[in-house]
Amino acid sequence: MKAESVDISRDGTHSLPKRHHHWWRRVLGGVLAVVVIVVAAAAIFVKLQASPPPLTLPQRAAVAPAGPLDGTWHVVAGSVAGFRVQETAAGFSNDVVGRTNAVAGTAVISDNRITAARFRIDLATITVNGKTEPQFESSLDTAPYPYATINLIDSARLSSGFTSGATVSVPATSRLTLHGVSHTVTFAVSLRRDGSEVQATGAIPVVFSRWDIEGPHNIGALGSLANHGVAEFLLLLQRP
Repeated sequence: MKAESVDISRDGTHSLPKRHHHWWRRVLGGVLAVVVIVVAAAAIFVKLQASPPPLTLPQRAAVAPAGPLDGTWHVVAGSVAGFRVQETAAGFSNDVVGRTNAVAGTAVISDNRITAARFRIDLATITVNGKTEPQFESSLDTAPYPYATINLIDSARLSSGFTSGATVSVPATSRLTLHGVSHTVTFAVSLRRDGSEVQATGAIPVVFSRWDIEGPHNIGALGSLANHGVAEFLLLLQRP
């Protein structure tokens, strides 16, 4: 049986056999290859999971306002609401976006003011890329708390341009109830009249801990979600 050769340096110390050097090189090369593959896969995943853009007013040109402005306006089909949370995987970032059309509510306009408004979003119907996400249902506790509500608590004045069809921005101080917890929030709402319709869009920053919401789990060993997000909405309202 042939003995394995061992190198002896001039100072009498022993060095590892050449075969051991080759073995360690192969292991190190394999580890580096796995890291490269994982990072590349994460980059491809983030790139392929292109997020929908933030909700905005419809891009089509608005037509001249029609009908009276004062009265109660109801949410109609085409309205959408949801959330946007940043996801990071292996150093690459993207937004996780959930949306639903299950939005209901009314707004009351009188003397160029929004005097009352209340909207409800069915959180249990939110989907991400067209699919339900159990981890988000768990974080939001949609079984005991299926709805989020937004209730205007201070009237908002509409500028004169709104009457003629101009897009205006107004601050809306409201009560946001989510996960059974309510907080006052103030956010900007963009509005315009489009024929017989009033359109409104906005975004509300949400720090999950304020509403006792735990971040979603089970998103992968290399993935993480931000501890805050944005609630988005696009409301289409008409008078009955």
